[in-house]
Amino acid sequence: MNIVVCVKYVPDATADRKFEDDFTVDRVGVDGLLSELDEYAVEQALQFREKREGEEIEITALTVGPEKAVDAVRKSLQMGVDKGVHVLDDAIAGSDYVATSLVLAKAIEKIGAESGGADLVICGMASTDAAGSVIPAMLAERLGLPQVTLASVIESQGDQVRIKRDNEGSTEVIGATLPIVLSVTDQSGEARYPSFKGIMAAKKKPLETFSLADLGVDAGEVGLSVAWSQVEDTTERPPRTAGEIVTDEDGSGAGALVEFLASKKFI
Repeated sequence: MNIVVCVKYVPDATADRKFEDDFTVDRVGVDGLLSELDEYAVEQALQFREKREGEEIEITALTVGPEKAVDAVRKSLQMGVDKGVHVLDDAIAGSDYVATSLVLAKAIEKIGAESGGADLVICGMASTDAAGSVIPAMLAERLGLPQVTLASVIESQGDQVRIKRDNEGSTEVIGATLPIVLSVTDQSGEARYPSFKGIMAAKKKPLETFSLADLGVDAGEVGLSVAWSQVEDTTERPPRTAGEIVTDEDGSGAGALVEFLASKKFI
């Protein structure tokens, strides 16, 4: 069985994030890391294999992005994934969801062709930078596979997979037959930390780099120039102003505080 986990390299939320001159997110000049929500996808892929002792299951981590994006794959390898694939091509910069899903789908097809087909494609529920949550559905459409999304609990037996999806006030149980595209939420299980042994072992695991040409994708199908939506302008967040201090020297502090809270519509 072959599992492909889609992972994304995102700007660190604690870093000073900024835009490029073309108003795309700067993914090169800022610190980045494996998207936290994709760590849950990696964890569920590893748990899927651990629960099926005796079966031969290979897990591949797949990412699309600039040179530094390979760090997302390396983190996945350290966690226990078997091999990694990095799609690297300057023409991809500025791609929207439509183009990104195309590149991912072609990469998954190539990985599957080399390993006998992808039986399970796992994604996080969203990326922590764009938070679109649409890539799993787009992948399912492009790959011609059923989509089973937003899983908080995953159970499997043979080629059958059953998930629980939590909604507001209710829980759905959904079943499907492999192969499928699956997305998992941050309630599916805490992601493991790479062990020292895992970090050292990751250095010897295979990591391939594909270009658009390797995938048979025309550069004219991706990139900012063909994106369905673009950011046309940005405004820097204004600096934080000093807060208002309410004193209570003459016993009027409580009234002043209530008046302030009411003016802000907090009460």
